[in-house]
Amino acid sequence: MMFFEYGQKEIDYLKHRDKKLGAAIDMIGLIKREITPDPFTALVSSVVSQQISNKAAATVWNRLQTLLGNITPESIVQTERSAIQGCGMSERKAGYIKGIADAATSGIVDFNGLHTLTDEEIIKRVSSLRGVGVWTAEMLLIFSLCRPDVVSYKDLAICRGMMNLYGLDEFPKETFERYRKRYSPYGSVASLYLWALSVR
Repeated sequence: MMFFEYGQKEIDYLKHRDKKLGAAIDMIGLIKREITPDPFTALVSSVVSQQISNKAAATVWNRLQTLLGNITPESIVQTERSAIQGCGMSERKAGYIKGIADAATSGIVDFNGLHTLTDEEIIKRVSSLRGVGVWTAEMLLIFSLCRPDVVSYKDLAICRGMMNLYGLDEFPKETFERYRKRYSPYGSVASLYLWALSVR
C-alpha cells in the first residue's frame, strides 16, 4: 500500500501562508491517503466508483478483478461488455470502461507517458474520454500521479471544507481562486486537509 507523500516542508509552507489552515493541520496531524500509482488502473477504479458508495464500489472492483485477473487495457478489450456489466455496474459505465481500454490500446491516450505532461495537458487528454470529467482527471493527478498542486473547485467536499475553515456562507469562484493561489505550490496537501475539514 502506497500513500500520498508529503512532509514538514509542505506543512511549514502552508502554516506560514495561512494561519487558519495551519491550526487545522496541527489539530488533524499527518493524513495518510492511499494512492494507485498506475494511472490506467486508477482511472478505471474511479469510473467504477462514480455515484455509488465506497462499499458498493469495493464489491464491484473485487468482482472485476476476479473476472479479469489483472486489470489491464488488453484484458478489458478482450472481455465482453456484458461480462463487465455483470460485475454489478450499469451498461453505460461498462461502456466507459471499455472506451478507456480502447483509448489505451490504440494509443489515443498513452497512460504510461502521462507523467511527462503538464497538469493541464493531462486534464484535457483524460477528460476527453467518455465518462471521465474534469473532476475525475483532477483526482487522477493527486491519487495516481501525485501532482503537488491540485485543488478542485468541482469537488464539493473541498469547497465545503474551505467554507467551514473560513466561516463562509457563500463561496464564489473568485474566493476559491484566492485561497488556491495562497496554497500553491502545495495545493494537493491543502486538499487533503480540506477534505478532512468538510465533515467537521
